[in-house]
Amino acid sequence: MGFAASQARLLMLTARKSDLEIQGQFINQARMQLANITGALYQITSNLEPESPTVQSIQARIAALQSIDKALEMQLTRLGTQRDAIYTELEAVQKVISKNIQSSFKTFA
Repeated sequence: MGFAASQARLLMLTARKSDLEIQGQFINQARMQLANITGALYQITSNLEPESPTVQSIQARIAALQSIDKALEMQLTRLGTQRDAIYTELEAVQKVISKNIQSSFKTFA
Protein backbone atom coordinates (compact mmCIF):
# COMPACT_ATOMS: atom_id res chain seq x y z
CA MET A 1 0.00 0.00 0.00
CA GLY A 2 1.40 3.40 -0.95
CA PHE A 3 1.98 6.22 1.45
CA ALA A 4 -1.02 8.27 0.25
CA ALA A 5 -3.35 5.27 0.44
CA SER A 6 -2.05 4.41 3.91
CA GLN A 7 -2.59 7.97 5.06
CA ALA A 8 -6.14 7.98 3.68
CA ARG A 9 -6.83 4.65 5.41
CA LEU A 10 -5.43 6.06 8.68
CA LEU A 11 -7.73 9.07 8.45
CA MET A 12 -10.75 6.89 7.67
CA LEU A 13 -10.00 4.57 10.60
CA THR A 14 -9.54 7.52 12.95
CA ALA A 15 -12.90 8.93 11.88
CA ARG A 16 -14.56 5.52 12.38
CA LYS A 17 -12.99 5.22 15.84
CA SER A 18 -14.40 8.64 16.76
CA ASP A 19 -17.83 7.64 15.47
CA LEU A 20 -17.80 4.47 17.57
CA GLU A 21 -16.73 6.39 20.66
CA ILE A 22 -19.52 8.96 20.30
CA GLN A 23 -22.08 6.19 19.73
CA GLY A 24 -20.83 4.55 22.92
CA GLN A 25 -21.27 7.81 24.79
CA PHE A 26 -24.84 8.15 23.50
CA ILE A 27 -25.62 4.59 24.57
CA ASN A 28 -24.15 5.18 28.03
CA GLN A 29 -26.21 8.35 28.34
CA ALA A 30 -29.38 6.47 27.37
CA ARG A 31 -28.57 3.74 29.90
CA MET A 32 -28.07 6.38 32.59
CA GLN A 33 -31.48 7.87 31.79
CA LEU A 34 -33.08 4.42 31.97
CA ALA A 35 -31.42 3.85 35.33
CA ASN A 36 -32.78 7.16 36.63
CA ILE A 37 -36.29 6.34 35.42
CA THR A 38 -36.11 2.85 36.90
CA GLY A 39 -34.94 4.25 40.22
CA ALA A 40 -37.80 6.74 40.26
CA LEU A 41 -40.29 3.96 39.52
CA TYR A 42 -38.89 1.84 42.35
CA GLN A 43 -39.23 4.81 44.67
CA ILE A 44 -42.86 5.24 43.64
CA THR A 45 -43.61 1.56 44.29
CA SER A 46 -42.10 1.77 47.77
CA ASN A 47 -44.90 4.12 48.80
CA LEU A 48 -47.72 1.94 47.44
CA GLU A 49 -49.43 -1.23 48.56
CA PRO A 50 -47.32 -4.20 47.31
CA GLU A 51 -50.21 -6.11 45.71
CA SER A 52 -52.00 -3.17 44.11
CA PRO A 53 -52.59 -3.12 40.35
CA THR A 54 -50.60 0.12 40.11
CA VAL A 55 -47.51 -1.56 41.55
CA GLN A 56 -47.90 -4.49 39.17
CA SER A 57 -48.19 -2.08 36.23
CA ILE A 58 -45.09 -0.21 37.37
CA GLN A 59 -43.19 -3.47 37.81
CA ALA A 60 -44.09 -4.42 34.23
CA ARG A 61 -42.71 -1.07 33.06
CA ILE A 62 -39.55 -1.64 35.09
CA ALA A 63 -39.11 -5.06 33.46
CA ALA A 64 -39.53 -3.46 30.01
CA LEU A 65 -36.94 -0.80 30.87
CA GLN A 66 -34.53 -3.48 32.07
CA SER A 67 -34.89 -5.39 28.81
CA ILE A 68 -34.17 -2.18 26.88
CA ASP A 69 -31.10 -1.67 29.07
CA LYS A 70 -29.88 -5.19 28.28
CA ALA A 71 -30.28 -4.51 24.56
CA LEU A 72 -28.30 -1.29 24.92
CA GLU A 73 -25.63 -3.14 26.88
CA MET A 74 -25.30 -5.71 24.07
CA GLN A 75 -25.05 -2.91 21.53
CA LEU A 76 -22.34 -1.26 23.64
CA THR A 77 -20.43 -4.55 23.77
CA ARG A 78 -20.68 -4.84 19.99
CA LEU A 79 -19.34 -1.30 19.61
CA GLY A 80 -16.47 -2.17 21.95
CA THR A 81 -15.55 -5.14 19.78
CA GLN A 82 -15.60 -2.97 16.68
CA ARG A 83 -13.50 -0.33 18.45
CA ASP A 84 -10.91 -2.95 19.40
CA ALA A 85 -10.71 -4.10 15.78
CA ILE A 86 -10.25 -0.50 14.66
CA TYR A 87 -7.42 -0.01 17.19
CA THR A 88 -5.68 -3.12 15.87
CA GLU A 89 -6.03 -1.97 12.28
CA LEU A 90 -4.86 1.54 13.20
CA GLU A 91 -1.69 0.10 14.68
CA ALA A 92 -1.07 -1.95 11.53
CA VAL A 93 -1.58 1.07 9.26
CA GLN A 94 0.72 3.20 11.43
CA LYS A 95 3.43 0.54 11.08
CA VAL A 96 2.98 0.54 7.29
CA ILE A 97 3.26 4.34 7.23
CA SER A 98 6.36 4.19 9.40
CA LYS A 99 7.96 1.63 7.07
CA ASN A 100 7.06 3.77 4.04
CA ILE A 101 8.71 6.79 5.65
CA GLN A 102 11.83 4.79 6.54
CA SER A 103 12.16 3.39 3.02
CA SER A 104 11.64 6.87 1.51
CA PHE A 105 14.44 8.33 3.62
CA LYS A 106 16.73 5.43 2.67
CA THR A 107 16.00 6.16 -0.99
CA PHE A 108 16.86 9.84 -0.64
CA ALA A 109 19.87 9.32 1.63
